[in-house]
Amino acid sequence: MKQWGKVSIMLLAVALMVVLSACGNKTNESTNSGSNAANQTGDNATNQTGEANQANEAGTTNDSKDLDALKGKKIALIMQFNTGTFSSQYIQGVKDQAAKFGGEVQVFASDNDLAKMSSNLDAAVNQGFDGILIDHGQAGALEAGIKKALEQNIQVVVFDADIKIPGVTVLQQDDQKMSEMTLNKMSEDIGGKGSIVKVWVAGFAPMERREVAYKAFMESNPDIKQISAFGNANNPAMDAQSQMEAVLKKFPNKGDITAVWAAWDEFAKGASRAIQQAGRTEIKVYGIDMSDEDLQMIQDTASPWVASAAVDPISIGSVQVRYLYQKFNGDQTDETVVLTPSMVKREDLPALPEKVSTSQLSQYVEGWGSNDQGYTDTLKELEASAAK
Repeated sequence: MKQWGKVSIMLLAVALMVVLSACGNKTNESTNSGSNAANQTGDNATNQTGEANQANEAGTTNDSKDLDALKGKKIALIMQFNTGTFSSQYIQGVKDQAAKFGGEVQVFASDNDLAKMSSNLDAAVNQGFDGILIDHGQAGALEAGIKKALEQNIQVVVFDADIKIPGVTVLQQDDQKMSEMTLNKMSEDIGGKGSIVKVWVAGFAPMERREVAYKAFMESNPDIKQISAFGNANNPAMDAQSQMEAVLKKFPNKGDITAVWAAWDEFAKGASRAIQQAGRTEIKVYGIDMSDEDLQMIQDTASPWVASAAVDPISIGSVQVRYLYQKFNGDQTDETVVLTPSMVKREDLPALPEKVSTSQLSQYVEGWGSNDQGYTDTLKELEASAAK
């Protein structure tokens, strides 16, 4: 019995050792498992952070590359004519905006010769410009060249030409609205009746749109009579002056002519000079478009030119360039972009000798010069990057 008791004690001790050993192994496995899991979690977190950093670095690099790809663009500006200060300020708007994006512009003037304009367009395509801006012109002279440009992946944006080609964005002023604004102002000033002279020329898309509004106005205002009409796009200010002088001789008496409606600022300048030199300042002139030179004439109380509807020419150039750069960036752009005009009236301006420029006109005319159409976030970033 004593021996059996000793054996029993020994068996219990062995059993206890086996149990303790098993528990120790489970504890070690659990500890090691937790440690391994923690290590794996840490490794995964480190890998994810690294991947995120790489993604951010790649994104930054791609964005930077995208902006760099938009810099250094060479742009051709094909103009039907570059007559007068409106055109010079429009060119300024084009060049200034392109420069802010890191691009450069070459102007091709066509001297109001559509054959020369077509040739200039072909030259720009053959010289491999990145983009082409077109100012005025007619579809018959431009369509073949524009299609050739698009085939060579040269982007095209047009201002004030009747072009309807897929992939081409066309900017235009709200020409009918400008006509309505000036004609209504004229009607208000002359009491809804009188004899007027129209200075206008056919063959230009904006002129044709302005004529639509003019015809509608005349039909609804039977007490306003047109007694003469003329207009020539070649040397327009001088031609308008000489033709207005002839009209004044034909109608020599005060009251024969109540007002002049001019569908272009160059026409308004010429007609105003003829009227002022003849001492017939009872005749008031209403025009369309605006430049610094025009503005000073309107400010001058001795001038018959009293009001004009217009879009800031610098803004027009800037907006046209923005849409071209949208195309460079692969953005989808509208086929037609309409620019909203403002009405500039003498009574809203300070009197001379205080001269107001178009850059200051926003102080006196609501909405002037504040156009940010086409100015996307990407282009804002490009402008900031190019400025560095």
